Amino acid sequence: MSTQIELGNITVDVVKKNIKNIHLGVYPPAGRVRIAAPLRMDLDTIRIFAITNLVWIKRQQQKFRQQERETPREYLDRESHYVWGKRYLLQVVEKDAPPTVELKHNKILLQVRPGSDEAKRHSILEDWYRATLKQAVPPLIARWEPLMGVKVERFFAQRMKTKWGGCNPDTRSIRLNTDLAKKPPEYLEYIVVHEMAHLLEPNHGSRFRTLMDRFMPKWTFYRTELNRLPVRHEDWADSQ
Repeated sequence: MSTQIELGNITVDVVKKNIKNIHLGVYPPAGRVRIAAPLRMDLDTIRIFAITNLVWIKRQQQKFRQQERETPREYLDRESHYVWGKRYLLQVVEKDAPPTVELKHNKILLQVRPGSDEAKRHSILEDWYRATLKQAVPPLIARWEPLMGVKVERFFAQRMKTKWGGCNPDTRSIRLNTDLAKKPPEYLEYIVVHEMAHLLEPNHGSRFRTLMDRFMPKWTFYRTELNRLPVRHEDWADSQ
């Protein structure tokens, strides 16, 4: 069941679902606002929730308008790619063998079969970023679980258009954007802690900020710096 509410010049899409908690999202490129609410919650309560978060909504919309975006990638020789915040030049090697990705000095060696097109090269490199991220995350979770007093049952590394991460407190699982493998490693740790904190507090209110201040005093610095970095180029035509 879906409807809309108007907050001045801001339209909020409201979707009622079989969930326990209310969720608010602001999505690029234009800052579309969406609230997912439990079936039992009435529209007046949802409206009050939206008004309470209006300053945050406007801040997110402004951020998307100002966000720098990467140039489109074509997966050609000497194209710049990033791994853990460091710049590498792509070198494409055609070989009749299974595809591989290897970091060597200042290069990413992308081995592909002869005739592989841009989409195939992108897929191979995307899989490699996902595997790289999945290798880096378990030690971070193991480090922070006893410090935070929480248990992560599962984590997922996936391509995400609109967020760096996500958390499902009900299943005690977290999701992480594969693009974090391109950013400096301290930002991955910040996002891991951020999503784990949602196991203690699902919303972004004062209790959540208090928890983050306790566990990671520099978290607002990491958040600001991460959001200043360019995000991947996307074709948003199908996402609105």
